[in-house]
Amino acid sequence: MPQACVRVRAVRTEDLAAVAGIYRHYVLHTRVTFDEVPPTPRDWQERAADLTRRGLPFLVAELDGAVVGYAYAAPWKPKPAYRHTVENSVYLAPDRTGRGLGGRLLAELLEECARCGVHQVVAVIADSGTESSAALHLRHGFTEVGRLRRVGRKHGRWIDTRLFQCAIGVDAMEEQV
Repeated sequence: MPQACVRVRAVRTEDLAAVAGIYRHYVLHTRVTFDEVPPTPRDWQERAADLTRRGLPFLVAELDGAVVGYAYAAPWKPKPAYRHTVENSVYLAPDRTGRGLGGRLLAELLEECARCGVHQVVAVIADSGTESSAALHLRHGFTEVGRLRRVGRKHGRWIDTRLFQCAIGVDAMEEQV
């Protein structure tokens, strides 16, 4: 699929049913998310509104008028000193993986994060069927910085999480000096 055919843009309210549908697959059929009950479109409306209030990006990938993926940055932790650090999420429709969409979404998400003053982006990646997600993050400048062992249990299995981190904006420039 040519990248030019895909449009990455800010999420709109009418996109949230598609976002909910994409995520629902991962909640019900995989261990890549620790959610066990799929959020409703209304839950997604609240999440999108919260991210907008905070000035954080929530993007969708659109192909031929259909939402085929999304990415957003959410607060890493609630304490105020963490305000310049976010956790990213990138999800694609199951039939749209392996075509460069995740890379396009993540690249644009990182650009938007830098524009809104984010300095560190953290990716928490379940260690169960997520090799492509880990590789995606490594290709976009993330470094694996840790692992939490057996912190989640889903579909009858204990799951580790891998922690990845990427400095952007001012922090990225300081790290290069």
